[in-house]
Amino acid sequence: MKTIINPKTSEWPEILKRPTQTVNDIETTVNQIFDDVKRNGDTAISKYTTLFDGVDLEANIVSKKEIEEASTSVPEELKQAIQRAKANIEAFHGAQKTPMVQVETQKGVNCWQEKRPIEKIGLYIPGGTAPLFSTVLMLAVPATIAGCKELILCSPPNAKGSLAKEILYAAQLCGVTKIIKVGGIQAIAGLTFGTETIPAVYKIFGPGNQFVTVAKQLATKFGVAIDMPAGPSELLVVADDSANAAYVASDLLSQAEHGTDSQVLLVSTSKTLLEDVSNEIKIQIEVLPRKSIAIQAIENSKLIYVKNDDIALKLINEYGPEHFIICSKNEKVYVDGIVNAGSVFIGDYTPESAGDYASGTNHTLPTNGFSKAYSGVNLDSFTKSITFQKITKEGLVNIGSTIELMAEAEGLQAHKNAVSIRLKDLI
Repeated sequence: MKTIINPKTSEWPEILKRPTQTVNDIETTVNQIFDDVKRNGDTAISKYTTLFDGVDLEANIVSKKEIEEASTSVPEELKQAIQRAKANIEAFHGAQKTPMVQVETQKGVNCWQEKRPIEKIGLYIPGGTAPLFSTVLMLAVPATIAGCKELILCSPPNAKGSLAKEILYAAQLCGVTKIIKVGGIQAIAGLTFGTETIPAVYKIFGPGNQFVTVAKQLATKFGVAIDMPAGPSELLVVADDSANAAYVASDLLSQAEHGTDSQVLLVSTSKTLLEDVSNEIKIQIEVLPRKSIAIQAIENSKLIYVKNDDIALKLINEYGPEHFIICSKNEKVYVDGIVNAGSVFIGDYTPESAGDYASGTNHTLPTNGFSKAYSGVNLDSFTKSITFQKITKEGLVNIGSTIELMAEAEGLQAHKNAVSIRLKDLI
C-alpha cells in the first residue's frame, strides 16, 4: 500500500480516485449485448454464457431437483448459520416497516400515504471466484417482508454448468420464485427486456463488477429501476494510536480479497499505526487462499496520514466510502460527523464482515462515491409510496378558490374549470 503524508486538499481528488474503468471504456460492449438480447432473446443469452462463462447449458432454469439436491448437500452447521443470519436480517428489516401516514391538511381535505410492494424484482447474485450466497439473504429477505410477488434470481454458472449449492439453498429458504443460470451483462439485459425463459422485471437489485454496474445503469434507459450503482467493493478505516493494528489489517484484507478491483484505505492521525498496519498486512496476506487477488487490490489501496480528526473527517466525507470502520478514541466525532457512507462499523469489535453476513444490516451498498446520494438496500427499496386523497364537499369549498387562482395564474384554464364546475353545484 502506498503511504501518503499530509496530502493537500487540492490533491484529494487524485488520491481518492477509484481503480475503476470509466463508463466510456465499457459502455460500447454493454450496448451491443443489450441490443443482441433484445432482438434474439435466449439465443443471445446462451451465446454469451458460452463466451463469458465457458459453459454450454441444456437449460438455464434451475430445476426443483437441482435445488433439492443442493440443499441436502449443504452441511447442517452451515445451514444453521445461514438460518441464524436470515433471522437477524429479518429482525432488522422487519423493524423498518412504517405505518400509513394520514393528515387532514385542512377541513375536509384528507391526504394519506401507503406503501405497496414492487411486484416483480430481479436479484443479481455474483458468482465467479466467490459465489455470494449471503447476498441472496440480503436481497430476498427484505423483498419477502415487503410482499414482492415475483423474485427472479440470476447468477452465473460455474464451469460445470451449476450454481453454488449454498446459493440454491439460501434462495429456496428465502422464497425466491425462479432461479436462472445467467450472469454478467446478459443477465441484466434479460431481466430488462425479458426472454423466453427470463421474465422482465420492474427493478433490479444486486452488486456486480463494473460491467454489471454499467448494465444496470443502462437498464434504467428502458424503464427498469435499479437499487443503486453498486460496483467493486471498497472499505475505508479511520484509526488512531488506540487502535489494534492486527484488527485493522484484517479488516482491510477482508475487503481486498473481494476482487482485484477492490479498494481499501486507511486514514490515520498516527504514523506509527500506519507502519504497524502495513507490517501486519504483509504477515496476514501470506496465509490467505485468495492472496493473489488481495495483493492486486492492495496495490490500488493507500495509507493516508493526516494531522487531526477534523481533516480526516472532511477527507472521508469527500471519499464517500461504501464501508466505513471507526477505530478511534474520538469515535463520537466520526459517528456524529459522517454524512457520506454506505454502512458504518464502530469500535474494535465490529468487523465489517459482521455486516456482510449476520448482524442484520444490509451489505448491498453504494460504491464509487455514490453514498453521497444513495442509501444502501433497505425495506423501502422494495416498495413504492402511493399517495391518496379524498376531499369532501366542504373540503372542496375550502380549498377550491386556492386551486382556481393558481391554475389561472399558470394559464391552465381546464384545471380551473375542473374545480369551478363543481363549486357551482356546491355554492
